Amino acid sequence: MTPHLLIAGNGYLGQAVSEQAKGLNWRTTSLSKSGDNSDHAIDFTSAEALTELSQKISPPTHILASASSGRGGPEAYQNIFINGTTRLLEAFPDAQLTFISSTSVYRQTDGSIVDEEGPFAGETKNSTILRKAEQLTLTAGGTALRLSGIYGPNRSVILRKFLNDEATLEETPAQSASCSNLGIRILNQIHRDDASRAILHLIERQQTGLFNVTDNEPTSQLETYQQLCQRLNKPLPPIAPPNPNSKRGWTHKAISNAKLRSTGWTPNYPNFLSALDDLLSTS
Repeated sequence: MTPHLLIAGNGYLGQAVSEQAKGLNWRTTSLSKSGDNSDHAIDFTSAEALTELSQKISPPTHILASASSGRGGPEAYQNIFINGTTRLLEAFPDAQLTFISSTSVYRQTDGSIVDEEGPFAGETKNSTILRKAEQLTLTAGGTALRLSGIYGPNRSVILRKFLNDEATLEETPAQSASCSNLGIRILNQIHRDDASRAILHLIERQQTGLFNVTDNEPTSQLETYQQLCQRLNKPLPPIAPPNPNSKRGWTHKAISNAKLRSTGWTPNYPNFLSALDDLLSTS
C-alpha cells in the first residue's frame, strides 16, 4: 500500500517533507490556511472544513501536523496546536499522527545536556500548551518531535544577522558581560533537510513516541561567531543583553539527539558550520 501523507501546515518544513516524500513515491496532500503552494486552502482547526476535506480525498495513512503559530502567543498556540491536533485526530482517526513540537519546552539556563526525559526547569504558557499537544499525540499512539531551530536554504537567522551586522554576543541575563560569561549560550539547530529526513525516517520505520530532532554538535554563540568571523573575515559582533522579545526566550542547554540516532538516523549536516557553503550560496 502506497503511503498517503497529509501535511497540515505546508510551510518551510512541510514543503521540504512533501518533496522528499514524493521522491520516495509517497502520495502527499498538503494543507495551508492561505493555500499558497498547497493542494488545499483549509483552516484545519475547523472540524467542518476537515469533514468536507475527508469526503474529497482518499484516507491518509499518515498525518504531519507541522503548522506554525505565526509567532503568536498562548491563544494562537491553543488554537493551532491543541484545537488543530484534536480536529485532525477526529477527522482521520485511522491515520498515524506526527506532531512537530519544539525544544523550546526545555527552559534550562545552566548549560546542561537535555534528553527527552527532561527535566524542563520551568515552563511558559506556550511551552505548557506544546507539551499538552504532544501528550494528545502520544496518547493517540503517534509521534511528537521536538525540533531545535530550523535553518536551511534561504533561511538562517544567525547567518542573516551576522552578514547584515545585526548580530550580537549576548550577556547572561543575571550578570554583566565578562570573559567568563560572554556568548556562552549554546545554540541548538537542525538543517531543514535533515529534519525532513528524520520525519520520514521515523514514519517509514513505524517509530512512535517522543524524539528530539537536532544536529550532533550544539555550539556556543561565541564559538559560532568566532568561526564565522574567521571564515568570512569579519569582526566579532558587539556585546548586548539578551533580546527580551525572543520567541524562545533566553535558555542555555545542549539538546541530545541520541534517541533519534539510535533508530539509525544521522544528519547530513552534523553542525551549523558544516552547512555554511550551502547557506552562503543561497544567502
